[in-house]
Amino acid sequence: MVSEVLAMDLRASLQENLYVKLDRLLDAAGLDEIIMERHLVAIKLHFGEKGNTGYIPPTYLRHLVNRVQNLGGKPFLTDTNTLYVGSRTNSVDHLTTAIQNGFAYAVAGAPLTIADGLRGNAEVAVPVNLPIHEEVYLGGDVVHADALISAAHFKGHELSGFGGTIKNLGMGCASRRGKLAQHCEISPQFNAKKCIGCGECVAHCPTEAIELVKKKAVKDSEKCIGCGECIAVCPEEAVSIPWDSDTARFQKKMVEYTVGVLKGKENRTFYLSFVSRVTPQCDCYGYSDVPLVKDVGILASRDPVAIDQASVDLVNAQPALADCCLEKNKGPGEDKFRGVYPHIDWSIQLGYAEELGLGSREYKLEYV
Repeated sequence: MVSEVLAMDLRASLQENLYVKLDRLLDAAGLDEIIMERHLVAIKLHFGEKGNTGYIPPTYLRHLVNRVQNLGGKPFLTDTNTLYVGSRTNSVDHLTTAIQNGFAYAVAGAPLTIADGLRGNAEVAVPVNLPIHEEVYLGGDVVHADALISAAHFKGHELSGFGGTIKNLGMGCASRRGKLAQHCEISPQFNAKKCIGCGECVAHCPTEAIELVKKKAVKDSEKCIGCGECIAVCPEEAVSIPWDSDTARFQKKMVEYTVGVLKGKENRTFYLSFVSRVTPQCDCYGYSDVPLVKDVGILASRDPVAIDQASVDLVNAQPALADCCLEKNKGPGEDKFRGVYPHIDWSIQLGYAEELGLGSREYKLEYV
């Protein structure tokens, strides 16, 4: 099956600015087909880590919000808390960072929610019955929304090669426990040297798997469920994550989580890919390096696999920018993401997503 991917370039004029072109793109891709009167519409994006500048400009989101509202929907902008310790570990810091990055209501025109709650445990277990996961753990606000729009900033990623629509959904909608399940096979580990014996992890552990022994936190591995709550509450960063080094398995986990995100919303999802400021690293970093290629444009589709495949193809078709980090694969048609991460086969996520029926890697690209 060949899927349709629509695109707009970033050329503009006095007669036709980028918002006019974005309207035409949304119309052509059928945004109105997924929005129903009074439906709560989750717009899943990345608010950007503190210090990062690569995320989607809030004014684009404001225009998308207005379109959803004009169609009778009730949009909200959302993301989930991070597993690592940073400026988006809990919803208080996360919302503060989002507002500082320009996503205040006065700019974005919609309320912000952190889909998995205060510390990342407001989750819903969604059955998927797939080879790796029987169920996946997702932020409750995403699961309970009536419709879902993915607004993904397309860029590189150190575990999946690139981060696009599948990562925005599969990793980006997972609760803390869900992120931990994707990143590793075992539960968090404790650093006795950093532990000050404050007892915060003991107080917040839902299964009483942690106790203080000689004023140091000790974990009972048999009781630990891998929820990651201890990571969020530790004031000394004494709890760490044993990151899974198997990037192929990581990508497959991420795809299975995407299946869970889309379950029950098969006809109420819409995907946008902003292929601009294509930075080598994820927006979870506290900085943004020089983009790999020039800004390409904005893509829209009803197929999450096709839009990721089209996005990576468009990036790889470009010559690399002279001052970017690439030392090889700089020419048109060469794989920019393998140039940055030579040991990661990013095609695994697309092949597995196609195998599970999420979409098609074959697409027809049309500019509007």
